[in-house]
Amino acid sequence: MPGLTTLPPFPEDVPTHSLLVVDYHLIKEGDDAEIDKLWDAATKLGFWYLKNHDADAEVDAMFVMGEETMKLPLDEKMKYELGDGGNSFGYKAAGTNAIDEKGTPDTTEFLNVSKDDALAYPRKVHRDYPETVYAHIDDAVKPFMLKSIDICNILMSTLNNKLGLPKGRLHELHQLEKESHCQSRCIKKPPGKAVSADELALSAHTDYGSLSFLHNRLGGLQVMPPGDTSWYYIKPIPGHAICNVGDALAIMSGGILRSNVHRVITPPKEQAAYERWSLVYFHRPHDGVVLEALVNDSPMIADAVARAPNPAVFKTGETADAWMMRRVRMRRAKNMTGPEAWRQSLGTEHENVEAARPVSVSVY
Repeated sequence: MPGLTTLPPFPEDVPTHSLLVVDYHLIKEGDDAEIDKLWDAATKLGFWYLKNHDADAEVDAMFVMGEETMKLPLDEKMKYELGDGGNSFGYKAAGTNAIDEKGTPDTTEFLNVSKDDALAYPRKVHRDYPETVYAHIDDAVKPFMLKSIDICNILMSTLNNKLGLPKGRLHELHQLEKESHCQSRCIKKPPGKAVSADELALSAHTDYGSLSFLHNRLGGLQVMPPGDTSWYYIKPIPGHAICNVGDALAIMSGGILRSNVHRVITPPKEQAAYERWSLVYFHRPHDGVVLEALVNDSPMIADAVARAPNPAVFKTGETADAWMMRRVRMRRAKNMTGPEAWRQSLGTEHENVEAARPVSVSVY
């Protein structure tokens, strides 16, 4: 993996979308202006930069673990492949997921490590992993997981209070001790010369869970802002994570928090010639949580759902576990039997949560 100093800079002449920069230290201190900034980001675009998160050392260590894992022979990595049944932990080889309803194969490989397995080690909760994971369990995997969980919990607690929920309500739905699909993911995409320069690495989607804590080495992440039909790059900034709201929080908040559509393509211009590495921690509700708006816990959320054109969107009838496994399973290329199978892999990006938001909901 090339060091940051050897990578070409992100080009200035491509369409980008600015993000608000949220200072994590100020959020922890309860700074009202910074909390308002986080709220603004989470309710309008659903994406923001997070600075002063103090996770740079843990991130760097995880990239070392990821590089060592991806260098293993393919037949060794395939011993830990996800499979086609909806499991989300382990190794995913390039070409095993579909990126559209035609079944077009993806070009990325990644490794998902379960929060449950990492924190319970040496006890196995879900599955085994390559030896490279265990070699770095104490110097990379556990420290990154714990730091990411702390950060997500602080952000979520702040949003909990702004939503008018009882203190700790969202935390009750994301209990560390209960099994969940929370995971770290280290992703490697081949250089642009190995694929079409405009080929999708990850198709337009919304994230499955509550919060995502992302670290990019190169460009490639794009968002489509609400009310727009064009895609815009999100510029990676050293030392700044990119955070975003996922489907679970969007549903629980009655659409007040936004799970926005995004995708990943080949990095722009000179950056396209390099491998694209990224690392993300996905913070998700524990498995038995039913995904529905918390209308009984917050007058604000109840009001938002009552004024929504399609309130049924906020009562999915699925647990977090079922929501996740359905989407993972139906993205697998072997399970793609046509457009209907593709639709079964979708979350709020095509459930029309945006249309269900009340026109004058007080989120701004």
